[in-house]
Amino acid sequence: MPTINELFSLAGRVAIVTGGSRGLGQEMAEGLGEAGCALMLCARRNEWLRPTVDAMRARGFRVEGMPCDVAKPPDVQAVVDKTVAVYGKVDILINNAGVTWAAEPEDLPFDKWQKVVDINLTGAFLFSQAAGRDMLTRQWGRIINIASIAGLHASVSGPHYAPYAATKAGLMGLTRELAASWGRKGIRVNAIAPGFFHSRLADAAIEMTEPAIKATSPIPRVGDAGELKGVAVFLAADASNYITGQTIVVDGGRTIA
Repeated sequence: MPTINELFSLAGRVAIVTGGSRGLGQEMAEGLGEAGCALMLCARRNEWLRPTVDAMRARGFRVEGMPCDVAKPPDVQAVVDKTVAVYGKVDILINNAGVTWAAEPEDLPFDKWQKVVDINLTGAFLFSQAAGRDMLTRQWGRIINIASIAGLHASVSGPHYAPYAATKAGLMGLTRELAASWGRKGIRVNAIAPGFFHSRLADAAIEMTEPAIKATSPIPRVGDAGELKGVAVFLAADASNYITGQTIVVDGGRTIA
């Protein structure tokens, strides 16, 4: 029987983390690195990416970085190809890249809808497909899709972000389908659905929702830095080897209240 340290070790593993230059993506990438994983980070803007790569290298992590638009198949394939060229394989993929657009549905511009869908949902599929092809050659892989409680429930008082909610619900469905398709081929696919954590993407919504969180959630606060790191490592590591197709909700109990 493996020891607990062996179950949570990622030594010798290689991970791609999209949207890994800051925020929750950076936190989860750091968790994988601390567990011994080699990293390929990608983000749309090189000015965000390079400082993060440099800071992680200063901590002793094996890490590379590539600018990437996850909605563009050539960009996605280039990241996977570079990861294989540098590290020899792709073991773990965290589909974290995401954007949002808040508006009443009747006022939502189509181009904003399309952008959110292309990045949040299509981008996750494209990366899963490209990385999955490499994982299938070795019959081993772990894919973690970063969904959201916005895909599970809505609020009458807002914020209202139809494309974001739709894509996050879609990610949970994609998670189940990929898990069913690839489970007998050695690839596990799971999702994490965070509640509200401080980030550039979420802070505007937190201003609106924090009073309700404090009033009604069993854990009456916004999520703290570090509270997603352990979940990501758990799903990437052998500790979760009998789990696939699932969404782990990390929201302080907000969706049960």
